[in-house]
This record gives sequence, C-alpha cells and structure tokens, in this order.
Amino acid sequence: MIAAIVACAAIAGYLLYPIAIHSIAQKIRESTGVQVAKKAPDFTLKDASGKRLSLSDLKGKVVLLNFWATWCGPCKVEIPWFIEFEKQYQAQGFTVLGVSMDEDGWKAITPYVSEHHVNYPVVLGDEDVNQRYGGIDALPTTFVIARDGKVSAIHQGLPEQGRAEYEKEIRALLDAGGGERPGI
Repeated sequence: MIAAIVACAAIAGYLLYPIAIHSIAQKIRESTGVQVAKKAPDFTLKDASGKRLSLSDLKGKVVLLNFWATWCGPCKVEIPWFIEFEKQYQAQGFTVLGVSMDEDGWKAITPYVSEHHVNYPVVLGDEDVNQRYGGIDALPTTFVIARDGKVSAIHQGLPEQGRAEYEKEIRALLDAGGGERPGI
C-alpha cells in the first residue's frame, strides 16, 4: 500500500514538474519582460552608417518597434505594410523602427533594405536589446508604443487581423494623442 502511494506521488511529481517549471519561467519572463501599459525599455543601436539611434530619440512619436530578420517569412509579409504606414502617418508623428536580428549583420540587411525600399530607420539588434525586451522568442515581434513611451500593444508573429490590426492601433494612438507630442 505504501509502495503504491509512493509510486503515485512519484508519477504525479514527474508529470507535474514540467508544468511547474513552465509556470515559474513564465512568471520570471513576465517580471522581466515588456508589458502593455509599461514604459518600453530604452536602447541605443547603430544603423547601417554607424550612426547611433536610441529609442528615446523617438519620444513624442507613436513608434512601431519591429524585431525582424531578412530570412523571416512573416517579416517579409509585414515590411510592405510598415513602408506604407511610414508614408501615410509620418507627418502625424509616427515612425517605424526596425531592429534586425540577422546574425549576418549588415551584409544581409543592407541589400534587403535597399531592394525593398525600406523608408524607415533600421538598426542591428544585439543580445542586450534582446534581453531588455524579455528575450525575443519569435520573429517578427512588434511593439506599438505611444507618444509617452508606454507599450500599447505587443504582437508575436503576424497579428490575427493582419495589417488592419496594426492600422487600428496606430490610428487610435495618433487620434488620442497618446501623451506627449513631437516638439512639445
């Protein structure tokens, strides 16, 4: 009888261990990762010309912060949307900031950006920015950031409603003002 109870407890522990570990890992990530309504972590990275660009340089704008890579299929779907958003909403205080996570660096990024006529700033990501954003597990990962620097939405992969979902979020922040305005 005691052996059966011990065996059942051992099996239960064996089966519940992965769930417990996953739960703990999720809580750690939530406490260290980026969350909606919290300030987006600042970072400084270099663009193709070596110029340093900080997220804080864009304060006062609505920012679509996109972690991507040239080899990422869903990223290739989104980039044309982002090019259009940049054209359509830039004058209203909006910008896209692309953070490429390509391991080949500018050797891969520069031809891609040129070929696709990317019209917004692109910087090369590193492990530090990856960690500041809680560890980017999926590409694309996109943060929609209000004028006051707080995260309004987070998307891992393509949003369910596609381009329309991003556009709705961008317009809402632009229409609401979302905090500080450029030049104020």
